[in-house]
Amino acid sequence: MPLHRRPSTEAEAAALASGIRLRIIRLTSFEAMTNKELAARLGRDPATTLHHVRRLVDTGFLVPQEPRRGARGAKEIPYLSTGLSWQLENADGSAVAINEAMLEAYLAEMAEADLETTDTTRLVVQVGPEEVAEFKRRLEGLLEEFKARPRDPAAERTAVYVSVYPSR
Repeated sequence: MPLHRRPSTEAEAAALASGIRLRIIRLTSFEAMTNKELAARLGRDPATTLHHVRRLVDTGFLVPQEPRRGARGAKEIPYLSTGLSWQLENADGSAVAINEAMLEAYLAEMAEADLETTDTTRLVVQVGPEEVAEFKRRLEGLLEEFKARPRDPAAERTAVYVSVYPSR
């Protein structure tokens, strides 16, 4: 059964309208990471990354975990995704900016991916609006079904990017 999403607030939509913030949410979905770890993984400056992390914390997309000591004894705060982004419906004016950010994040992640282990497919169909709506509902249901499955810490993570659009 598809998830009933609530509309995002203006602040939530603005936070999601950044490819780098979407990548931070994905990276912290299964394990908490510190700002330093995130910056290294993303190839970004730690100060810039911290700006994005704080924005995600302020809008409820990340939650700080118990502080820990780093290699040199410095206090480090790991952050974990709350899963909020999956619970939101981004419509109206924010949808375009968020879609652009999703595409930006996807392209950045694909640039780092091993293409030999990547399954990619395209399909163009010619069906009516009712059938497109049915396809979207069924696809959302399938994604939600897999999202709801228990996590297997030993399993490899798999990312999915889906885009349904008019083919001109």
